[in-house]
Amino acid sequence: MPKNSKVTQREHSSEHVTESVADLLALEEPVDYKQSVLNVAGEAGGKQKAVEEELDAEDRPAWNSKLQYILAQIGFSVGLGNIWRFPYLCQKNGGGAYLVPYLVLLIIIGIPLFFLELAVGQRIRRGSIGVWHYVCPRLGGIGFSSCIVCLFVGLYYNVIIGWSIFYFFKSFQYPLPWSECPVVRNGSVAVVEAECEKSSATTYFWYREALDISDSISESGGLNWKMTLCLLVAWSIVGMAVVKGIQSSGKVMYFSSLFPYVVLACFLVRGLLLRGAVDGILHMFTPKLDKMLDPQVWREAATQVFFALGLGFGGVIAFSSYNKQDNNCHFDAALVSFINFFTSVLATLVVFAVLGFKANIMNEKCVVENAEKILGYLNTNVLSRDLIPPHVNFSHLTTKDYMEMYNVIMTVKEDQFSALGLDPCLLEDELDKGTGLAFIAFTEAMTHFPASPFWSVMFFLMLINLGLGSMIGTMAGITTPIIDTFKVPKEMFTVGCCVFAFFVGLLFVQRSGNYFVTMFDDYSATLPLTLIVILENIAVAWIYGTKKFMQELTEMLGFRPYRFYFYMWKFVSPLCMAILTTASVIQLGVTPPGYSAWIKEEAAERYLYFPNWAMALLITLIVVATLPIPVVFVLRHFHLLSDGSNTLSVSYKKGRMMKDISNLEENDETRFILSKVPSEAPSPMPTHRSYLGPGSTSPLETGGNPNGRYGSGYLLASTPESEL
Repeated sequence: MPKNSKVTQREHSSEHVTESVADLLALEEPVDYKQSVLNVAGEAGGKQKAVEEELDAEDRPAWNSKLQYILAQIGFSVGLGNIWRFPYLCQKNGGGAYLVPYLVLLIIIGIPLFFLELAVGQRIRRGSIGVWHYVCPRLGGIGFSSCIVCLFVGLYYNVIIGWSIFYFFKSFQYPLPWSECPVVRNGSVAVVEAECEKSSATTYFWYREALDISDSISESGGLNWKMTLCLLVAWSIVGMAVVKGIQSSGKVMYFSSLFPYVVLACFLVRGLLLRGAVDGILHMFTPKLDKMLDPQVWREAATQVFFALGLGFGGVIAFSSYNKQDNNCHFDAALVSFINFFTSVLATLVVFAVLGFKANIMNEKCVVENAEKILGYLNTNVLSRDLIPPHVNFSHLTTKDYMEMYNVIMTVKEDQFSALGLDPCLLEDELDKGTGLAFIAFTEAMTHFPASPFWSVMFFLMLINLGLGSMIGTMAGITTPIIDTFKVPKEMFTVGCCVFAFFVGLLFVQRSGNYFVTMFDDYSATLPLTLIVILENIAVAWIYGTKKFMQELTEMLGFRPYRFYFYMWKFVSPLCMAILTTASVIQLGVTPPGYSAWIKEEAAERYLYFPNWAMALLITLIVVATLPIPVVFVLRHFHLLSDGSNTLSVSYKKGRMMKDISNLEENDETRFILSKVPSEAPSPMPTHRSYLGPGSTSPLETGGNPNGRYGSGYLLASTPESEL
């Protein structure tokens, strides 16, 4: 080492000596910066870890095209919830009035947080575990909780795909097997199955033929072998789609993301041509304004926004991490959010057009049945013929004529009216029935379609593809962060996940399995997911720093995002989510968790509360999903788990200085934001560091290192932080 170097001076003098990175670099041998990296590490293990991360980022897969990536995000966000749950919530919560809270929450919570997840994934190029460890090591448990929630959702979500597969194969016959009640023989007498006669053909097929459901969650009833086989097929399809990562799933997305829109367009055209379609659409969009002030409506709208956009699952981050750093993720956020909302509205139009047709069919059937009752009463002199308006013709009885008769009889026979057993046959009552399950209401409507098997095959093939797109994103939320963090073999780990999930998923294909689906869907996933989304917002906006994050987005995108996002991330979104979470907890305290059980003897649903053991299981699931967050916080707060803060990497790649700013002080981070032009990049370390003499410890001398006193060495590089 030259005698006049500042390092030599430092070793022979007790005076303060100021040195810079340039001084240190001048002492190193010439190096080809296009092929190598200068790594300054404070601990021996830091260099090896940096090497692994850098090589991993260099080999990280990438999307073949922007279209493939957009289709993947659409396939993940647009799922069964858009096609069925959204129309159900619209009907339940005031029709068109529900669109107001949904749109408000989509704008102030959904789009900002969707953009945030896209941005951090693209910026850091890691799965959820790596991203939140990078943003805030003490909140690194967010990533682990996201993985657990993804597992919970994937377990029951693939069961729904299994149901769709069952109905898909049952659709290849005419008439459809759920169009008529089965006939059983009692000796020489043929009678209709009692359970079916009390309910309906489609309801009976769903609960008895498909699920063979028990009367309560406490009655297991053993495995349903038909649904077990369908679940095996579902996990096999998912496994083949994701086994190679985005190389395999990306190709699947071209079909699974686009095909549902072809089917929806066909159903919309067919539905609008059906008699009564306009009645259904008008009923849907007629707002019930009192619902807009109901806190329950806003809470359900927020939950739908989270699930619709896939917030908190980690799938959005995983997909975005395979993007190039200069990708315009702001445009992606707006585009995918718009397509998601458009799909929900389109599906709602289709559903209510078809249900309008079904409601008219059922209303006419009601009129005919009750007209026969009235004729019977007239023939037995229970009712006087004077009560029948003279223009009424029983051979061609319209709904209007029946309502006129009904009102006259109800007025004259007020005391004995209830004993007559006449129904009002209101179209609105039919429209308010049963949009909760695709496997009952919509299947019944399709039995009245011409060429009903064709439409049934198309419908359930659409559901399978929608579910597959969402499952690919859900699996990415599990596999990507684990593979990034623990460097496990991709194919082996993915197959292992699918096999494990299949065996755990047998819980949902028992005869009582549908009740466990309710438990996981309504409670065990929803509350942890809300907490995860809140903490993600806080980690970026309040800990990492909104201003710093906005500055880095400006560097990455080439333009500054709207200031709207600053205020949403910093104030509005976390406040709204805190209020909604508080309302959810209060709601659980007021109304104990429960489920709708199908009682065979009554052939009807009954709401039951979860027994004590089920409540214990439910609480355990919520605790397991949220436990990583406080555990990681405590371990890192008391330095029981390393957060990587003792290592400092300074890297060159392709003539460009790189660094891991997560390991620097807050004041340093703002000074080290790198521009896109290598010549404009500031030094990755402060311009001057004062040396306090031989008795003190320099920040660069925090431990032994095989590469020399300052822990420097040249390593092949490409870290996820290389573009920061």
